[in-house]
Amino acid sequence: MNDFISIGDIDGAKMLELLELARSLKSERSARSDLAGKTVALIFHKPSLRTRVSFEVGVAELGGHPMYVTDAEIKMGQRESTYDIGKVLSRYVHGIMIRTFAHSNCTELADAADVPVINGLTDLLHPCQVMGDVLTCIERGKNPRTMVVAFVGDGNNVANSWVNAAGNLGFEFRVAGPSGYEPDAGLVAAAKAAGANIRVLRDPLEVVGGADVIYTDVWTSMGQEAEATEREAQFRPYQVNDELLSHARGDAIVLHCLPAHRNDEITDSVMDGPQSAVFDQAENRLHAQKAIMVDLIGG
Repeated sequence: MNDFISIGDIDGAKMLELLELARSLKSERSARSDLAGKTVALIFHKPSLRTRVSFEVGVAELGGHPMYVTDAEIKMGQRESTYDIGKVLSRYVHGIMIRTFAHSNCTELADAADVPVINGLTDLLHPCQVMGDVLTCIERGKNPRTMVVAFVGDGNNVANSWVNAAGNLGFEFRVAGPSGYEPDAGLVAAAKAAGANIRVLRDPLEVVGGADVIYTDVWTSMGQEAEATEREAQFRPYQVNDELLSHARGDAIVLHCLPAHRNDEITDSVMDGPQSAVFDQAENRLHAQKAIMVDLIGG
């Protein structure tokens, strides 16, 4: 593994190997030296709570030095080409994480860089999030090969990375959302061709029926603010509330990648209820990302 751009770039065995390493790192959260003497550049085009803090803490706990870089400094593709930025940073740092808008920003940077690049989020994919999510499912007793995951709402970058994970591990992945808001069709087709059981439906009740995991996300993500009113009208029937949750398995867990718009896509009673694992999954971003960095950069 030279970069970590997509869960689809690794196979199921490698994915589970990384998650087992993450569990080990979490169980012994002591100072380590995997990244001793190494610097990791953290490029942010989008603001962040979890991504920034978890990566900075993760690099530090592995003995390295995190360097926070915003687009104000580098103006990727404007002040300087992405290719040149990748080449220059490779002379200074030992790894790069980028949280950006266009997926091409990430792939072009990875193509140019001579050090590992980690996708911290693009408009297409959010692989680090889903690695932490699957870790949470395993911790809560779900079998990552046979669980049923129901994603309710916008088929966004998180849903796309769940599609990739289903292609790797073989669990059933169902999505319910309004027409026009499905996960990326190309990613779904590729996962199905690999044998994945993916169902894209409209009825949230059908999707959550008998599910082990219920997942939702905001209806309007960063960069979509102009669509907020239309999106709220479209997604209102897809709220994750107590009535919807009652159709899942009794031991189902509820996940949300945060930040949450409480009482829009998810009610307080569900998010703070006994079946919620929302804050466990937020923590697990740290441990999953540490495992990725140990594997990629710790060498």
